[in-house]
Amino acid sequence: MRIIISVFSNLYTDQRVEKTCQTLIDHGYDVELIGNDWGGAPDMQRSYPVMRIPLKSKTLKLAYPEFMFKLYKELKKRTDKNSVLYSNDLETILPNFKLSRKLNIPLIFDSHEMFSEMPSVQGKASQKFWKWIEKNYFHKLENMITASDSYADWFVKEYRIKRPTVVRNLPRKQDVQQVDSELKKMILYQGWLNYSRGIDKAIMAMQYVDNAVLKIAGGGPMEAEFRAIAEEYKVLDKVEFLGKLYPADLRKITPTADVGLSIEENKGLSYYYSLPNKISDYVQAKVPVVVSDFPELKRIATGFGVGETITSHDPKHLAEKINIVLNNGKVFYKDNLDKAAEELCWENEELKIIDVVKNAIEKHKKDLN
Repeated sequence: MRIIISVFSNLYTDQRVEKTCQTLIDHGYDVELIGNDWGGAPDMQRSYPVMRIPLKSKTLKLAYPEFMFKLYKELKKRTDKNSVLYSNDLETILPNFKLSRKLNIPLIFDSHEMFSEMPSVQGKASQKFWKWIEKNYFHKLENMITASDSYADWFVKEYRIKRPTVVRNLPRKQDVQQVDSELKKMILYQGWLNYSRGIDKAIMAMQYVDNAVLKIAGGGPMEAEFRAIAEEYKVLDKVEFLGKLYPADLRKITPTADVGLSIEENKGLSYYYSLPNKISDYVQAKVPVVVSDFPELKRIATGFGVGETITSHDPKHLAEKINIVLNNGKVFYKDNLDKAAEELCWENEELKIIDVVKNAIEKHKKDLN
């Protein structure tokens, strides 16, 4: 059967969706992927059909409804009785749900976030809208996936639904040998440059970290502000902004780091219960970590013994934890990182997606009979 996957992104750097598509292709399904050009439309080559819906809106507040309207029209063109719809996150659920009911075809919903609990919507009118969608649609979904055990537990408690299947956003297994450190140690942050990610605190912490450089890999709306903070705290010589990198380039840089940071701040339940893909990227690259004291992050850092956990975002405290990892050295964590990398990989998660798809198709066939 043909599976039509939709997501609100420009597709290029959406690694979870890319892995999902490739997993379905590898198991014999025809896949078509629909995204948009929000944030640009860089060239990309995939082994399956891809399209980006052009958006005219200049703000997310307007881009979301524009995308939903246009997505429904595109799905309607491409969908028939032999299709399965695969919706990613709340921005796509309304058109997918409407069409799945109209054509009586299976729908799979993959919630990468606790959307209504993200910091960017806290206290805003949009939070009420996303909450309304969750409340009114989640209990109608027969095939739901989410990205962490903590997310799944919260959805069950909040909406009294059947527990979603948990598919963690882990990288594919990499054959990476631990890279020896250079004379100057490297601290790595990778991801979106936005508030609540702890980036400003990491920059401030560099006052108390010697013989090391903080490399920030990613783009985002707060880059200029972070540069200003580095200048204010007189650590410009210790901070390097690498810009937005293609995934292949990032995979080359990550193994050269001596410590990887995932120090999100608790500004919403979606962050608190998240499992950012960066932490498992660090583990696959055999790089020890410093992470926030959040359930999913702590489970990896302390559960596998691959790094340190911070109890506050005070720059001195953060620097203390970074220095512990740097002083221990990467070799100190090697055996634990090897064990963690063996377990924390996409190969151990992807069959759950195939099971959800197979069960959705089989149930649909039975219902038709």
